[in-house]
Amino acid sequence: MSKEFKPFVSATEFVKEFSFTPILMGVLLGILFGASSLYLALKVGMTVSASIPVAVLSITLFKGFSRIFGLRKATILENNMVQTTGSAGESIAFGVAVTMPALLILGYDLDLGRIMTVSILGGLLGVLMMIPLRRALIVKEHGKLIYPEGTACAEVLIVGEKGGSSGKIVFGGFFLGLIYKFFNVGMKLWKDVPEKAFGFFKGSAVAAEVSPELLGVGYIIGLRTAAIMMAGGVLSSFVLIPMITLFGGNLTEPLFPAKTLIRDMSIHDIWRNYVLYIGAGAVAAGGIISLLQSLPTIISGAKSGLASVMGSKKSEELQTRTENDLPFSFVVIGTLLMVLGLWFAPALHINLFSAILIIIFGFLFVTVSSRLTGEIGSSSNPISGMTVATLLLTCLVFLAVGWIGPEHRVGALSIAAVVCIAASNAGTTSQDLKTGYIVGATPKYQQIGLLIGALTSAVVIGYSLKLLNDASTVYSKKVPHFIVQDLSQLKEKQGLMGPEKSQDSKEYFVYQVTEQSAPSVLTVLSPGKYLVDTQGKVTYVVDPGINGNLNKRDDGTSVTKYEAPKARLMSLIIDGILTQKLPWGLVLLGVFLALVLELCGISALPFAVGVYLPISASAPIFVGGIIRYFVDRKQKNVSEAESETGPGVLFSSGLIAGGAIAGILLALTQIMEGFSEKLDFSKAMGSLAESDLFSLLAFLGAGLILFVVGKKKSA
Repeated sequence: MSKEFKPFVSATEFVKEFSFTPILMGVLLGILFGASSLYLALKVGMTVSASIPVAVLSITLFKGFSRIFGLRKATILENNMVQTTGSAGESIAFGVAVTMPALLILGYDLDLGRIMTVSILGGLLGVLMMIPLRRALIVKEHGKLIYPEGTACAEVLIVGEKGGSSGKIVFGGFFLGLIYKFFNVGMKLWKDVPEKAFGFFKGSAVAAEVSPELLGVGYIIGLRTAAIMMAGGVLSSFVLIPMITLFGGNLTEPLFPAKTLIRDMSIHDIWRNYVLYIGAGAVAAGGIISLLQSLPTIISGAKSGLASVMGSKKSEELQTRTENDLPFSFVVIGTLLMVLGLWFAPALHINLFSAILIIIFGFLFVTVSSRLTGEIGSSSNPISGMTVATLLLTCLVFLAVGWIGPEHRVGALSIAAVVCIAASNAGTTSQDLKTGYIVGATPKYQQIGLLIGALTSAVVIGYSLKLLNDASTVYSKKVPHFIVQDLSQLKEKQGLMGPEKSQDSKEYFVYQVTEQSAPSVLTVLSPGKYLVDTQGKVTYVVDPGINGNLNKRDDGTSVTKYEAPKARLMSLIIDGILTQKLPWGLVLLGVFLALVLELCGISALPFAVGVYLPISASAPIFVGGIIRYFVDRKQKNVSEAESETGPGVLFSSGLIAGGAIAGILLALTQIMEGFSEKLDFSKAMGSLAESDLFSLLAFLGAGLILFVVGKKKSA
């Protein structure tokens, strides 16, 4: 079938493709969608492909520039270059959000240098390792590996040559999401999480985070997956938490791992101390099961990958434009430089053996990820399962050789992070190369664009992650009395950030408590970060914005927290194996819960994520899935490919980007002293600002707009 295939632009035809403007536009859009994907992954542990919305925006922006400034119309290959360069941000954001926030749970700071190093090396490795696989997976397997999103993106680019209003739909969703989020979270005109506890059924409650980005996610993933996620949330909120409340309410001693009596806990405390571990076990089991189901693909993919690498030197002799990859020597030298970078980066705590592990795991899962993307698409690609497998194997190796110190925990996480980012970006890379193959792009130029996009997005994502965490960090004085005896060991000093800085501008010694701290410390202080005054008194507990416990500051001000579910799972694996301290009974409950679902023929992973997340995250996703169901019923004669690139999906992509970017901008206002208070109009709204009904009506209004846009015919 591949011999009969003819690309949209002939291999012998010269069409302008690689130039400064498409690369710059791709970089900027990649940063935009990378930041929004990071925000989304921290919220609910998932992202959606950015290729199609980036392609649509590229076509629209170039046409706008042509009309306004009289510039020439962009070619289809230039628009393809924009989406190729811009799509790298989303995949790197997912890999970073899945792994790096685990540092906070393990008792470390989010060091900017460490995040950027992991992001850059992982992103570049993913592109480099995919280059020698292109002919085996994209060309030779054409017609067998369909690459759903890549093929759909090619259709968007081809249709874009004929005109249309798709770009207006994405922009419409973007500005609705941006304005909605600004009014909701910035100006506080209505509640962002309406909730209701049921007194007749102790421990049960329902809640919904009425955010446009989660509504968009639900629409894109569809009712089936959204309903399975919601089922997990229902099990958590209406079975597990009430059950723990019922059976544990009369206990006279705290039940491990909590340090508080169950009867004195809130619903959120029970979820965090018990249900979270059950969900983590289910997520880990679901990820591994999905990986095992792909075992035949893993084996065949690894074989074809090795065969492709062995034959890549001969392929350099090919001269046609559409067969011109970056040379294999570039791949080898680049990979060796990545190994040296990993080895000598002090923040990663990686030795030569660990760097070699990364290359082995990296090539294996880059191959698997690229092939699975071709079979089931990037949205269903089990990157989390690959990361869990990498982390489990790495931690077991470390345990066997006695590497169980604090620096080895960072090293194990760094290995998993680089492999995760590489596998995630390789899937996106293969998808982009498939789009390029269909439209007739030059692979070499696409690969250069991907390297540039990966590098620039990786730099910005580190700053975005730190910004979101710092803006929602709480400094609380509600800490147990404790005096640090030896202040000479505390060299680093730090002041408060955000709104609390105006109340206390002093600098304090930083005191890190980890699982390896002295027993006399752990009996008083929980693992985490504390600020100590010059007399050694612990003055503040620093509760991070990502995976923090405190949703309010000491003055009662509410704070947005990010659950980062997949990152917490990574920290549990590291702690469970290297420190051998984990409530295995709770984890195993989750493991067997996942097995039961798989035996019933239901995919365990989305259900496990629903158990793992608060029901407030699953509920708006479920609403988006319901809207997609009714839209699809209205469009019975529309093909699956048309549905995946239809107005509803494009509008939802805009909602996700707009809502997420608004969330990042509002996080910035938290750091700017006094600015967030000036935005607060809740008092002017009176009782409506705290009304659950008014909040739900505002959210349903956004859902109604999505339904109206979704049922329109494709532009």
